[in-house]
Amino acid sequence: MNGNIHSIETFGTVDGPGIRYVIFTQGCLLRCQFCHNADTWEIGTGKQMAVSEIIDDLKSYLPFIEASGGGITVSGGEPLLQIPFITELFKECKKLGVHTAIDSSGGCYSSAPVFQEQLAELLRYTDLVLLDLKHINRKKHIKLTGMANEHILDFARYLSQHNVPVWIRHVLVPGVTNEIDDLTELGAFIGTLENVRKLEVLPYHKLGVYKWEALGLEYPLNDVEPPSDDEVERAYRLLTAKTALK
Repeated sequence: MNGNIHSIETFGTVDGPGIRYVIFTQGCLLRCQFCHNADTWEIGTGKQMAVSEIIDDLKSYLPFIEASGGGITVSGGEPLLQIPFITELFKECKKLGVHTAIDSSGGCYSSAPVFQEQLAELLRYTDLVLLDLKHINRKKHIKLTGMANEHILDFARYLSQHNVPVWIRHVLVPGVTNEIDDLTELGAFIGTLENVRKLEVLPYHKLGVYKWEALGLEYPLNDVEPPSDDEVERAYRLLTAKTALK
């Protein structure tokens, strides 16, 4: 079983608990204005890698991963565009006792029977989902990502209904995702979920601008500066107001 891989980070520390072996898959349906991995958007490209090839490489880092309580995280791009591949990968990881996590925007979630069947199997081998909730407002979500968000919210509900542990992530972009009313509404939605173990407010940054330029793309948020610590703290309070995390 082969997957389309953009890159691999062997010493990740921000994509789940402990030290992580992080795989960035190739392909994404969203076109987020703040994306720092715009070079992962194109579907069907990237390096073809076999599950066995990744497992062999992963094994060399297991002492560090295990000592830190870490594991493997599949990010992107959008990992759920390659469910069969990730399922086979996670099956092999479980044979080694490795903690597994997916970092997903939920952008390709579907109620189609085939997708539901594949997703259910994958989640049997998944310990944690890092779920990126970009915006609660439908129109603003479309402007920000190029896609509506109903199916993404459905994905969040699905994970809650199936009691899959989730870390919620929200990128805080001044003037885009930091309005009090929007954060309050998103916090209320998060409060309806029963599986949230952690919430992270990720301050917007410009570290990926050079990739847009290299791809010949015009970066839409050039005039936006990162939020202050106070803005991040306020957002966290609003997003956790209805949860047990506050």
